[in-house]
Amino acid sequence: MKQHLSFWPISGLLALWFLASCSPEPLLQGSLDGLVPAPKSLEKASGSWMCWGQVSLVWPETWSNEGAVVASWFEAAGIERVDKPDPDVRFELESSISGKEAYHLQISPSGVVIQASTEAGLFRGWVTLRKMCPVACETGCASGFSIPSCSVQDAPDLEHRGLLLDGCRHFQDVDFVLKQIDNLALHGMNVLHWHLTEDQGWRIDVPALPDLAKLGGWRTEADGTQHGGVYSASNIQKVVSYAAARHIEVIPEIEMPGHSSAALAAYPELGCSGDSVEVPHRWGVFKDIYCAGNEDTFEFLETVLEEVVRLFPGPRIHIGGDEAPKVRWSQCPKCQKRMQEEGLANEEELQRWFIGRMGAHLATKGKTIIGWDEILEGGLPEGAAVQSWRGMGGAAEAVHLGADVIVSPTSHCYLDYPLRSTDMEEAYGFDPVPDSLAHGPGRILGGEGNMWTEHAPQERVESKIYPRLTALAEVFWSGRGFTGRSGAYADFLRRLDHHYNRLDALGVAYGLESPPFGLTTSVDDQGGLMATVEAKGRGVRCRGEWTGNGQSVTADLPVSVKGPGALRLEVGRRGTWTGREEVVPLDGHDAVFRDVELAYTPSPWYTGGGETALVDGRLGSADFRDGTWQARQGGDMRITVDLGAASNIASLETGSYLYQDAWIFLPGTVVWEGSMDGVQWNELASASIAHVLDRDDRQQRATIKGEWVTEARRARHVRMTAKNAGPCPDWHAASGSASWLFLDECVIRTQDSP
Repeated sequence: MKQHLSFWPISGLLALWFLASCSPEPLLQGSLDGLVPAPKSLEKASGSWMCWGQVSLVWPETWSNEGAVVASWFEAAGIERVDKPDPDVRFELESSISGKEAYHLQISPSGVVIQASTEAGLFRGWVTLRKMCPVACETGCASGFSIPSCSVQDAPDLEHRGLLLDGCRHFQDVDFVLKQIDNLALHGMNVLHWHLTEDQGWRIDVPALPDLAKLGGWRTEADGTQHGGVYSASNIQKVVSYAAARHIEVIPEIEMPGHSSAALAAYPELGCSGDSVEVPHRWGVFKDIYCAGNEDTFEFLETVLEEVVRLFPGPRIHIGGDEAPKVRWSQCPKCQKRMQEEGLANEEELQRWFIGRMGAHLATKGKTIIGWDEILEGGLPEGAAVQSWRGMGGAAEAVHLGADVIVSPTSHCYLDYPLRSTDMEEAYGFDPVPDSLAHGPGRILGGEGNMWTEHAPQERVESKIYPRLTALAEVFWSGRGFTGRSGAYADFLRRLDHHYNRLDALGVAYGLESPPFGLTTSVDDQGGLMATVEAKGRGVRCRGEWTGNGQSVTADLPVSVKGPGALRLEVGRRGTWTGREEVVPLDGHDAVFRDVELAYTPSPWYTGGGETALVDGRLGSADFRDGTWQARQGGDMRITVDLGAASNIASLETGSYLYQDAWIFLPGTVVWEGSMDGVQWNELASASIAHVLDRDDRQQRATIKGEWVTEARRARHVRMTAKNAGPCPDWHAASGSASWLFLDECVIRTQDSP
């Protein structure tokens, strides 16, 4: 039987070759793996939606501002917007969906549908869609992309999800603020709490009060340079409208009655004394605050608030109310007269009256007020919401009183704190609505991450905010029912690794998740100090040297530490060396890890690591919260060291800390005594610090060296007594309060020491 064969004509073959050679390049693949915060419900489906370099969009007429944000994103990605009878991406208002920011997102091969009952919900759905797109689209994906089919039903757990940004201690330019709004939107946040007035700078221009900008907006730093800046009305309107298009409320904070030095520098007559006040370059709490007995104070503040109300259309204004010393009020005839007229029992009630008066004024403008938890001390002002920062105690009290509450405790939400104090895992473990506060007459609206900028100029802000705020964002959005379950943090880390790629593409300068390394000190067989560095955190490396002898240092390699010096370590992350250097001072003196006895109980907040903290070879840094310092409030500190054998003492010293605005004073005296038997003692050396209670604006570690008072320097036991400076002096904002004493090491060298 003869076979019949069929052949394509030459023209047909050429046509097939042409079609094959012109077929589109493989599409970039989107993913469902990098969604942070995690949606409430996500169900995968078969197939994908494919965007071939063009997209048709449709949204409600009321969504024009948000639609412009969406359209501009596709334009920046290189995706051409076209009109089609059947749009690719549809944004639809659907009244049956319950929740102000709830949304449904459906992705199928035929297209994308986002539904919500509000414009805000539609925007949150768009943000989720964006995070499903390939990361490359953030910088350009003109050839198109695909996203796996899925169904998402989502809504935030908490109503208020914010970031406090302090623009006062260090000024940030408008473009930077706009970038932070973009970052907040990407993380499902809906509040920018903008801290605009402070001791160290007034940041909002009030045309009726020109000296606020001219004098209050600038300060002279310790080195003589000028720092400052003021946001004009147009600056603020740009920020507010930019945020509104992303459904982020900008809440301005105008501090009163305390933290007002910058305003008093411009208008000193508003203080109780009327004395000239500088815009300080140091940080802390200052005595001079607005005079509550002076009617001019309230005229001034009402003028300020008129401009604030004009520029910020949102329903809430934060009025501060924190850290307001009442010393001036207690001495001021006008304030005392005000208390008598209003029937107020004390200065705390005067503050409640002050806040209440300003709250009543703002109520006539349709505004409610928020204050820090100190506003509870004289009784809750009517209608005020409370932001609890000193732990959760203020939140509990405010909920009990029926108030709305925002939580941002130092323990989990202070993003300016070093990672040693609060790392990302601790932030992720925050419970903003504990069971005890879930059913009170008041309610917890939500939480904030607080970014104070005393030690963070603009270029350092993002690295302190992220990734810790990313963790808080999931706590606030997904809820503790999600973040508190077994394995939740590991799942978060998996998704975060994908999210990092998007942050990289967007130029977000995020920092580390945890302290880059740990350090353990111990003694070798000869009693010498050994230091071992342990790289911590995911993908973190370190390398460096011991400055004492130039020995190279890497993780897990013990280093012999002789005498004083420092480990200088460069940090590597995610496969690259960052150029960031950590310096760890150490001292391999002759008392390291000898038997010690403490004649005091250190503060539970500053233990330095326990009983051996002052003989572990670790010296404190310029940050008194670094975990190496041991401290006590209102008392002396005495340590006795057993050297193990009689020795000829060559030198004696200790390290202490100075930060008077934080109530930390150097010791008045330090005395070292020696003994052969631990019973009979004789003085060896001493140090006396003259004028220890005089004002000193420095914040630093101080080395205190003993001056010999005897030639008899042989001893087995050495006892060091550091005397507390006494109560804070009259000039201090906390005059009469017990001061703090900080020590980091009792350094003893014998004649054989380096």
